[in-house]
Amino acid sequence: MSDVKNLLVLPRLRVQNANAISSPMTWGFPAMSAFVGMMQALERKLAAADINVSLERVGVVCHDVEAQATEGGYTRAFHLTRNPVDKTGGTASIVEEGRMHLDITLIFAIDAKASDEQRQHIAQQAGNIVAGMRIAGGSVMPNSRVSPDRQHPVWIALDDDSSEREKQFKRLKRRWLPGFALVLRDDRLAEHTETLQAKDENATALDAWLDLSRLNHECHVDSESEQVRWEVRRPYPGWLVPIPVGYGAISEQFEPGSVANARDTQLPFRFVESIYSIGQWMSPHRLTCPEDLLWYVDNDLDAGLYRLNNDYAQRAHSA
Repeated sequence: MSDVKNLLVLPRLRVQNANAISSPMTWGFPAMSAFVGMMQALERKLAAADINVSLERVGVVCHDVEAQATEGGYTRAFHLTRNPVDKTGGTASIVEEGRMHLDITLIFAIDAKASDEQRQHIAQQAGNIVAGMRIAGGSVMPNSRVSPDRQHPVWIALDDDSSEREKQFKRLKRRWLPGFALVLRDDRLAEHTETLQAKDENATALDAWLDLSRLNHECHVDSESEQVRWEVRRPYPGWLVPIPVGYGAISEQFEPGSVANARDTQLPFRFVESIYSIGQWMSPHRLTCPEDLLWYVDNDLDAGLYRLNNDYAQRAHSA
């Protein structure tokens, strides 16, 4: 039985010039932490508008992506703009980020005490607020590719009856096609690590992560005809991608204001590095419940882990 009772769906958003570099080692789609941060900012903006709701989880369905980078060949470069000169007439020392355009649908797990009329008002207000926000550093623009009827924000109250709830989710999944939702596959990384360690006891999770992140070409020679055939080795089905999932502490926690140049001097400070895992892009019609695509904060402060989680693999194995 799904724990999510209500969904806030913001369909077919056009995001221009979003950050395409998700971490020091990955690029191609914004990190899920960018969408979780946007969700938290939206919750605060709704509260400022006297709309008290709780946004706990967020999912993203990507319908289209357009990286602002050169095409063709193995080496690609981002399209960068010419920055204004500084006061000396030289080029300003600005490190510009790689950018991309996105067509996405955002799905939030929302909780609030409201009537049906109030729910649709909240959905419309949320859509109006998001229209003026940044998503992963990008600007929300009018989407001329989709008819206005398909762009209305909507609050979906999921039925308590499991069969009716399943029908509701099936209708939603059809609206999200064509598109792909990003889910977490920690299980694939753990399984592949064990596979490599069975061959080499010195293999690590980093070796498994790198092996799953690249295209591995293998040469096969037919014993009879001696013909050579090259194939891409795919240990698992599906569209697997390397993704950042949060941060891990590399220092103790410092008192507020004790570290120079910290962004917020009112909060404790800690040095961290990115944490990586494996994700999978899946067509929405393969999802069975809202939890499959929703991401949430799952910190372990004692272990120094500040990360996100997604329950797709856990639910798939328990089914």
